Amino acid sequence: MSPDPGRAFTVEPWVVREPHLDLALLGQVESVFALSNGHIGLRGNLDEGEPHATPGTYLNSFYERRPLPYAEGGYGYPESGQTIINVTNGKLIRLLVEDEPFDLRYGSVHRHERVLDLAAGTLTREVEWESPAGRVVRLRTERLVSLTQRAVAAIRYEVEVLTGTHDTEPALLVVQSELVANEQQPARDDDDPRVEAAMTDPLVAEQCRADATGATLVHRTRASGLRVAAAMDHEVTGPAGLQISSEATEDIGRTTVISRLQSGQKLTVVKYLSYGWSSRRSLSAVHDQVRAALAAARYTGWAGLVEEQRAYLDDFWVTADIEIDGDAELQQAVRVAIFHVLQAGARAERRAIGAKGLTGPGYDGHTFWDTETFCLQLLSHVAPYAAADALRWRQSILPQAKERAAQLGLEGAAFPWRTIRGHECSGYWPAGTAAFHINADIADAVRRHVAATGDVEFEREVGLELLVETARLWRSLGHHDHAGQFRIDGVTGPDEYTAIVDNNVYTNLMAQLNLRVAADTAARHSRAAGRLGVDAEEMASWRDAASSMRIPYDEGLGVHPQSEGFTDHEVWDFAGTKPDMYPLLLHVPYFDLYRKQVSKQADLVLAMQLRPDAFTEEQMARNFAYYEAITVRDSSLSASTQAVMAARTGHLDLAFDYLAESAFVDLDDLAGNSEHGVHIASMAGTWIAVVCGFGGMRCDSGGLRFAPRLPPALSRISFGLAWQGRRLRVEIRPDEVEYRLVSGLPMRLAHHGEPTALAGDPVVAPIPEVGRADAVEQPFGRAPKARHPGA
Repeated sequence: MSPDPGRAFTVEPWVVREPHLDLALLGQVESVFALSNGHIGLRGNLDEGEPHATPGTYLNSFYERRPLPYAEGGYGYPESGQTIINVTNGKLIRLLVEDEPFDLRYGSVHRHERVLDLAAGTLTREVEWESPAGRVVRLRTERLVSLTQRAVAAIRYEVEVLTGTHDTEPALLVVQSELVANEQQPARDDDDPRVEAAMTDPLVAEQCRADATGATLVHRTRASGLRVAAAMDHEVTGPAGLQISSEATEDIGRTTVISRLQSGQKLTVVKYLSYGWSSRRSLSAVHDQVRAALAAARYTGWAGLVEEQRAYLDDFWVTADIEIDGDAELQQAVRVAIFHVLQAGARAERRAIGAKGLTGPGYDGHTFWDTETFCLQLLSHVAPYAAADALRWRQSILPQAKERAAQLGLEGAAFPWRTIRGHECSGYWPAGTAAFHINADIADAVRRHVAATGDVEFEREVGLELLVETARLWRSLGHHDHAGQFRIDGVTGPDEYTAIVDNNVYTNLMAQLNLRVAADTAARHSRAAGRLGVDAEEMASWRDAASSMRIPYDEGLGVHPQSEGFTDHEVWDFAGTKPDMYPLLLHVPYFDLYRKQVSKQADLVLAMQLRPDAFTEEQMARNFAYYEAITVRDSSLSASTQAVMAARTGHLDLAFDYLAESAFVDLDDLAGNSEHGVHIASMAGTWIAVVCGFGGMRCDSGGLRFAPRLPPALSRISFGLAWQGRRLRVEIRPDEVEYRLVSGLPMRLAHHGEPTALAGDPVVAPIPEVGRADAVEQPFGRAPKARHPGA
C-alpha cells in the first residue's frame, strides 16, 4: 500500500499509515503522529531518538521565561515572554544489535511502517532492519498517552531476531531505555514570527534516583521556577538469562536490558512513564506524585491501559464521528482533525489549549483567541467537560487580566493576546494588545457552551464572572459620540493585515453580544452578580452601549467595510504579487499592508458566521463576494470560515474546496510549517465547516437550528452532537436530512426555520433547493485548490 504522490500517508478510514520512512518529511510526520491527552504531549519521534526533526516531550503550561527585547521601549509593553520547553524525554529506547546501534541511517531497512490508530489512540511501528554486519531484527512498538490516567504514558517495545547471514549463533541485544533532560534542540529560523524561540539547557537538576527497573528525575526551570518530575518503570519478558540494571545521573536515567536471542525469539519491554509539574509543591511532593502515578500504571498493566484507551475513544466517537461518503481522503482527514482537537483538550484540566496543542513548539506553545472561537465550538458539542475546563482556566487567570486592564487604564479584564500562564506575551502591540476582540471571543464561548450544555451551575459559577469582567472592559474601552453611537476606536480585528482601526465590525458586533449576554446573565443570577458588584445601573449601561453600537456600512458599495473607512483604501496589487511572496507577512512591511485592502484571513466574513442575526441574506451575499476578492488566506484559520459562509450563500462547490483546504493543512502540509506542530484551530475549523457549514448548525438560547445543504461532491454526511444532556445524529443526503435522537429526553429543533419535534423515531425532512449564486472570485493566484467534480 503506497500513498498518493506527494503525500506522506495512505488513505484509510480509521488510521493514518506511513508505509515507509521519508526523512524529508520527518518533521511533518512527527507532528501528525504526536500523541497527547492535553496534559502530556509526545511528538511522534522514532523510539531510538534519531534521526529527528524536533525532539519533543511537552507538559501543558510548563514553560520558561525569556526577555522580550525592544528597539524602543514603551509604557505597558510586556517585559518577558513565556516559551514551552521540551521536558525530560521518556520516549527514548535505544537498541544495540551485537555491537551495531539500531539506526535507520545505517545498514538496510527492509520494511518500515508506522500507524496512528484513531480508534485505539495508539501509535504503532514495525521495522525490519539488517545491521551492517548482517544481523536481521524485527522491531514492533506501540505507544500511548493515556486519556484515562492523566499523568501516564506507556510504550510496548518488542524485538525479534530473524534469519540472517549469522542466524546460527544467538544475537546479543542490549536495550537502553532512558529518561533524558536538556536534549539538544535544532536551530530555528529567527525571521519567521510564527516559529518558537530556542531554549538551551532550560532545566536544572534537583534529584536523580534509580531502582532495580527504573529511574526518577526531578528538575526545575532556571527563570520561571517551575518543578518537573519524570519517572519510568519496566516490565521485561524474554529468554532465560536476561539481565536488567538501572542508573541515574543529573540529566539521564537509564534502564539497561541485556539478552541473547536465537532466531525467532523475542524480547519484550513494557515501559511505563509518568510526569508531573508544579509551581508550588515541594520536591518530595512532586517526586511522590509521579511515583504514585507510575504505581497506578503498573497496577493497570499494558493490556489494561490499552483497554481503557479504547473504551474512552469508543464512547467519544459515538457522538463525535463524522461520516463522509464520496471522498475517502476527506473522510480520513476529518477524523484526524477531530482526534487531534480531542487530544489537545481532553485532560488539560484548567490549563490552556495551545495553538499547536502539545504536538510541537510552534508559537512558543501559546494559546490565542482561536481556542475559544474555533476549538471550543467543537468541544462544547463532543467533549463538553473539556470545553468547560478551558473556560475555567480563563476564569483562573482573571487576576492577571484585570491587572492588565488597569495597566491600560481600563475597567474589567483585558485577556492576553497570546500566553501560557495568563500574562501578555505579545511583543508587538498593534497585533497583540490592540486585538481586544479576544475578550468578546471568550464571552461568546461561554454563551455557546451554556446553550449547548444547559449547565446553569457553570453559567453562574464560571461564565457570569467572565461575562461581567469582559463587559466592563468594553464599556470602558468604547464611548458614545456626539450622535449617540457607541464607538470602539483604535483596535485590531481578526485580520492581522489591518491594525489600529476604528469600529472594526467584527469587534463591535462581538462586543455588542458580549454586553447583551452579560446583562441578561447578570439579571438571571442577580445574587451572584451582586457579589461581583453588578447593579441595575451597570446592567443598563451595558444594554445602552449594545443598543447604540456603531456598525459601519458603505452605502455606495452596498457592503460592510471591515472597519471604518476600510473600503476607501487602495486595493492591494494582487496581479503584481508573485506566488513566492505569500505569506505576505514574511515579504512585505506591515506599513504597506495596513494601508491597503488586503485581508490575511476572514474578518468581516467571520462576523457574518458568528453574528448572522446582524446581516440580511442580501448583505451576506454581497459582503462574501467583496471579501473573497481581497482575502489571501495567509492564516490557516481562514479556510473553514470561508467554507461556512460559502455554504450559507449558496456556493457549495467553493465551500467544499475550502473544507478540503482546512482538513488537509497538516496531512498535506499545505502551510509548509507542520513540522512545528499541527494547526489545532484549523482542525477544529474542519468540524465547523462540516457541521456549521453544510449542516447549517446554530445554537443559542433560542435552541438548536439546522439548515443542511449537501455539496454535489458528496453523497452523504452524518455527524453527531451533544445537546443539553442528549445525543443527536444528523444525516444529510442529496434531497433530505434525517434527525435522530440517540439518547436523552425528547426535544425540539428547527429545520430551515421550521420547528421540528424529535423523540423516539427519526425525523426525515426535505432540503430546500439551493438557488443559483452569483460567481465570486479570489485574489489572483489565491483560489483554493479545486477539488469538487467538474473543476
